Amino acid sequence: MLTDAQYSVETALSGAEALTRFDNFKPHVVLLDVRLPDANGIELLADFKARNPDVLVLMITAYADADSAVKALKAGADDYIGKPFNLDNIKQVIEQCLEKKELNQEANSFHREQRKTYDYDNLTGNSPEIIRVFKMINVCAETDAKIVSINGASGTGKQLVARAIHFHSARAASPFIEINCAAIPENLLENEMFGHEKGAFTDASQTYKGIFEAAEGGTVFLDEIGDMPLTMQAKILKFIDSRKFRRLGGTRDIEANVRLITATHQNLQKLVQENLFRSDLFFRLNVMTIIIPLLKDRQEDIPTLTMYFIKRINEEYGSCIQGVSPEAIDCLKRYHWPGNVRELRNAIERAMMLEQDSILSIRHFGKEITSAAPRLDKEENKTFFTLPPDGISIDEVEKELINQALDRFSGNQTQAAKCLHISRDTLRYRLKRHGLAKI
Repeated sequence: MLTDAQYSVETALSGAEALTRFDNFKPHVVLLDVRLPDANGIELLADFKARNPDVLVLMITAYADADSAVKALKAGADDYIGKPFNLDNIKQVIEQCLEKKELNQEANSFHREQRKTYDYDNLTGNSPEIIRVFKMINVCAETDAKIVSINGASGTGKQLVARAIHFHSARAASPFIEINCAAIPENLLENEMFGHEKGAFTDASQTYKGIFEAAEGGTVFLDEIGDMPLTMQAKILKFIDSRKFRRLGGTRDIEANVRLITATHQNLQKLVQENLFRSDLFFRLNVMTIIIPLLKDRQEDIPTLTMYFIKRINEEYGSCIQGVSPEAIDCLKRYHWPGNVRELRNAIERAMMLEQDSILSIRHFGKEITSAAPRLDKEENKTFFTLPPDGISIDEVEKELINQALDRFSGNQTQAAKCLHISRDTLRYRLKRHGLAKI
C-alpha cells in the first residue's frame, strides 16, 4: 500500500536488522512494533531518535495495551497506531505526521530568519559601550527576565534591542507584539492593550483580544512608555503585580504569560519628579535596565556600521557599492549624529542612491555632515576644517572642541588639553573665557 502511494519502503523482521537498514536507508518515517523477536520497541525507538532526532517514529501497539502507547509517547514517539488497524488509517497517520513535520520545518526556518534579521549584528560594533549592551541582551534573553526597560535617545536602536531579546530567548516561537504609547489616543490605548468584550460599547459587535492576550507566551513591547497617560500607568502597574487583566466590559480576570519590555527616550526619573510618571511604576520597571549609548559616544563603531549598512542596502536595492572612501569615513566620524544610528543609515542610503562609482565618496553626503569633514594639505601636512557656506563663529568652534575633548576624557583637563595640543593653563584660561567652567 505504501509503495503504491509512491513511498520508498524498506522492511525489517528484527531489531538488529532494523538498525542496520536504518543507517543505510535513512528513513523519514519508521513504523515500529512494540514487541519484536529480539528487541523492545520502546528501547529501539530511543536508538532511532539518537541516530536521527528528526525521524518520525509511529509505534504499533494493541488497543488493549494502552500503557505501552503512553510509554511510547513519553519516550518520544510521534504517534501510535492500534491493532487491529486498517491500511487507510496508517496512510492517513503517515500523511498527517509528514505534513506536521513540513510545517515545523517551515516555522523553524522562519524563526531562523527572524533571529538573523534581529541578530546582534543589527547592533554592530566593538566599542565597550555596545558590548555592554550585547551582554545585557544575552542576560535578559537567557534568564527569561519578565520585565526589561530600555533607555536611549531616538534612533539608537531600542526596538532592535527588544527584538533581539525576544528572538534569542525561549519565547522566540511565540508572538512579539509592539505598541507605541505615544501614537495611540488615550481613549483607544486600553482597548489595544487589554481588548474588549462583545457589547462593551456601541461598536463592540464582537470580542476583541488585546496585545497582552494575543502575545501569550511571547513578548509585549511598550515603546515610548514615558508618554503613557497616568490612568493607563495604573493599569499597567496592576498587571505587573498580578500578571492578570480584564478586557473592557469584562468581569473575569485573564492571566497572561508574557515578557514586558518597555522603552523610552525620556528621563523617567525627571518625569516622576514632575508628577508625569508614577514613581511606583518606575521602580517596578527598573529591574533589568539596558542603556543604549549615543552614536557620538562610540565613534569607533562608525566604520563597521557603515560597511554593515552598505551590505544590507546592497541586498535591499540590488546595488553594488563595495566600500567607502577614507575621506568619507573621516567625515562620518567627525559628525555628531543627533539622529544616531538611524540617521547614519539614512545618510548612507541616500549617498548610495546618488553614487555612480563602486566606492561611496564624500560628495553625496548632506551639507550638515560634510561641513564636519577635514581637508588635508599633503604638502604642508596640515589639517583645515571646511568653512560652512553660511560661515561660523570661531568662538563657537573653540567651545565645541573644548567640550568634546572634556567629554571624551570625562572632564579630565590634563588629558583634554593634551588632546587639543595646548597646555593645561591655556585650557583653563579658555574655559574661563567661554564661561564653560568655574576655575
